[in-house]
Amino acid sequence: MAVFTGKQTETAVKPILEVKGICKSFGKNEVLKGVDFSMKQGEIISILGSSGSGKTTLLRCINFFDATKGQVFVDGECVFDAAEGRIPESIRRKRQLNFGLVFQSFNLFPQYNVLKNVTLAPALLAKERPDYKKNRKQILEEIDKTAKELLERVGLSDKLDNYPCELSGGQQQRVSIARALALSPKILFFDEPTSALDPEITNEILKVIKDLAEKHMTMIIVTHEIEFARNVSDRIIFMNGGVVLEDGTPDEVINNPKNARTREFLSKMLD
Repeated sequence: MAVFTGKQTETAVKPILEVKGICKSFGKNEVLKGVDFSMKQGEIISILGSSGSGKTTLLRCINFFDATKGQVFVDGECVFDAAEGRIPESIRRKRQLNFGLVFQSFNLFPQYNVLKNVTLAPALLAKERPDYKKNRKQILEEIDKTAKELLERVGLSDKLDNYPCELSGGQQQRVSIARALALSPKILFFDEPTSALDPEITNEILKVIKDLAEKHMTMIIVTHEIEFARNVSDRIIFMNGGVVLEDGTPDEVINNPKNARTREFLSKMLD
């Protein structure tokens, strides 16, 4: 899990993530029109913008390598280049382990209990280890132990045997967060993690994300929670019309936006 000491400072640390010239079209509809940004290990970026600005599409392009144009680098290694065409599935899966994605719609498996939802992907991945047959019991015990620790961390140690239908929306989202962390991603992405939740339950999720921020997890968060973004982020990116209009500190973007479209958006959100 990504760790750094203190808030980001201007150092020569190489980026953990670089996004270069990302474009995405659906037919004639150009949703992303050349997005560039980078981030350092341990940094927290919130992405703001109105519906249709390209925020969620950008997350999907980074996580699923399906941009029309552009490149994605992790720790200096190119993990996606649209010009190279389709990536073989085995290589794609391995590269995607750099990322963890928490969806706004939870996407839990209804037929499995909470613990199984968190252990399923690590257990499947473990089968590719050369020592799996020899050390199967020990490997699965370690996966189980890690999952229980993660569920305790998100406040669900008493819900291991419950099924998704028995949980509140906030509890399901916390399971989703634990599941994403179970594969030890370098970067954790949140796509509107509180959009389907009422205000009281929203606070549950924001508390978990703040806890991750305090532990210096590298995160990109698409959100409409302006005050949360202000309090938790090292940087804020504002998107509009498929491009990045502003990229700066919370003070720069929220308190002193340079772009008229940013000011218009914030005035509506903060009323």
